[in-house]
Amino acid sequence: MTLRELIQDLSPLHMEGNSDCNVNAVCIDSRQVKKGDVFIALRGTQADGHLYVDKAIAAGASAVVVESMPDKFVAGVCYVQLTNTSSAAGLMSSRLQGNPSTKMRIVGVTGTNGKTTIATLLYRCFKQRGYKVGLLSTVCNYIDEEIIPSTHTTPNAVALQALLARMKTVGCSHVFMEVSSHAVDQQRIAGIDFDGAIFTNLTRDHLDYHETMQKYIEAKKGFFDNLKPEAFALVNVDDKRGAVMLQNCAARHYCYALKQDADYRAKVIALHPDATDVVIDGQEITLRLVGDFNVYNALAVYAASRLLGMSREEAATSLSALEPVSGRFQTISSHRGYTAVVDYAHTPDALVNVLSTLRTLMQGKGQLICVVGAGGDRDRGKRPVMAREAASLSDRLILTSDNPRSEKPEDIIEEMKQGLDSDSLARTLSILDRAEAIRTACMLAQPSDFVLVAGKGHETYQEIDGKRNHFDDREVLREFMDNQ
Repeated sequence: MTLRELIQDLSPLHMEGNSDCNVNAVCIDSRQVKKGDVFIALRGTQADGHLYVDKAIAAGASAVVVESMPDKFVAGVCYVQLTNTSSAAGLMSSRLQGNPSTKMRIVGVTGTNGKTTIATLLYRCFKQRGYKVGLLSTVCNYIDEEIIPSTHTTPNAVALQALLARMKTVGCSHVFMEVSSHAVDQQRIAGIDFDGAIFTNLTRDHLDYHETMQKYIEAKKGFFDNLKPEAFALVNVDDKRGAVMLQNCAARHYCYALKQDADYRAKVIALHPDATDVVIDGQEITLRLVGDFNVYNALAVYAASRLLGMSREEAATSLSALEPVSGRFQTISSHRGYTAVVDYAHTPDALVNVLSTLRTLMQGKGQLICVVGAGGDRDRGKRPVMAREAASLSDRLILTSDNPRSEKPEDIIEEMKQGLDSDSLARTLSILDRAEAIRTACMLAQPSDFVLVAGKGHETYQEIDGKRNHFDDREVLREFMDNQ
C-alpha cells in the first residue's frame, strides 16, 4: 500500500517528498524500523518521537509522520506533517492491516474496576457457545485459543491493530477488550470500529497521569463520545458517572444496576464462600463468583451477551458455568483452617469491595488480616486513603511493598501510614519484604480467619528499580501453607 493511500483521511498540513512510495509497516519505535517502513513521531510522557526521526531514517524509513517539520529534509524520504500524530498510528495501522475491526464485533470495557473480569468472562461466555473469540486484557491476550503475553491493559496502537489482524485471520467473530483511560487519552484505540462499550464504575485512580478526577472522567467519556450510532453503550447507573458517559453519546443507550430500575437488573439472594445466588432477568442463577462487586461484573456480561444476540436462557446458562478470573478474589485454603484470598484490588474502592465481601462471608467469626501495599511512581494521593480503608475493615493490617518501581518501599509505606489514626497504627505492622509480610499474615491466622493479599492479583513479577523479578502472591501462599 502506498503512503498516499494510508494518509488519505488524515488531512496533512504539509507534505514534502513523494507520497507514492510503498509502505511495508507502520512503526512508532525507531528501533523497530526497517527499510520501507513509515515512522510516526509521537509526543509521549517519557520521550518525544521527534528526537528519533533521524535514527528512523537511518534505519531505512521511507516516510516519517510528524507534528513539526525538520529544518532539513533527507532526499528520498517523504515527510508528512499533522496537527496531532496521536491518532495516526492507529488509523494508518488499521488501513495497512485491511481494517480488521470492521470484520469482527468489537466490545470495549472501561472503568476503574472490573474491566479484566468482564472482558475475560465475555470471552469465555462466547467460547462456550462455539464462537471463535479474541481477548485483549491486563492478564493476557487470546487469539481464539492462542495465548499472547500481555504487558499493558491496552497495547499500543500498532501492536493492537496487528493483534486484531491476526484475530481476523483465524476467523474470530467477536473481540472483547479492556480500554484503559490512558489508551483513550493517547488515542491508542484510534482506527477501531467498536460495536459496543461497557462502563463499570469510576473511582480514584491514575491521577499521577490525569492529574484531576475531571480529566480522568473526560478520558473515559471520550471512549463513549466516539461510538457509532449502531453500537451499544452499556453503563452501570448505580455509579453516578454512568449517566455522564451517555451524555452526547450517539450509540444506543442501555443501563444495568442492582439498586435501581434499569434495562438489566440483578438481585442478590444469598452469598456463599464460593458462590452467589442471584436473580437476573427473572432467572435464578448461581454464580461461581463471590460478592456484590462480582454480581455487577456478571450482570454486565449477561447484558452484553444479550445485546450481542444471545437468548435469555443461553446467557444465563453460560453465566452459571463461568469460573472466577485468575487473581480476582482467588481463594487458597490452608489445612490449618484459615483461608487466603488473592485479589488485584489496588484502589481504595476495590479494597473496600473485597474487604466488605469478606466481612459479610465471615458473619462475625474469626479475624480478617489484610496485606497490602501501593505501587511506586503512581498516584501518591491514594496511598493514605488505601491504608485508612484497609484498616477500617481489617482486624490486623500489614503494610508492605507492591511494585515500588523507582521509589523506596519504606517511603511508600510511610505515606500510607499517614492515613492511619493511633488505634489503626496499633493494629498495623510494616514489613518491607512482601513474601515475609504474606508469611507473617499466615502465621498470625487462626482457624476461621481470612487473609487478604491485595494489590497484585495475577501478576507474576515485582518491579523494583526498573527490573521485574519473579514474584507471585499465590506461590508464596501455597509454599508456606504446604510447609506450615
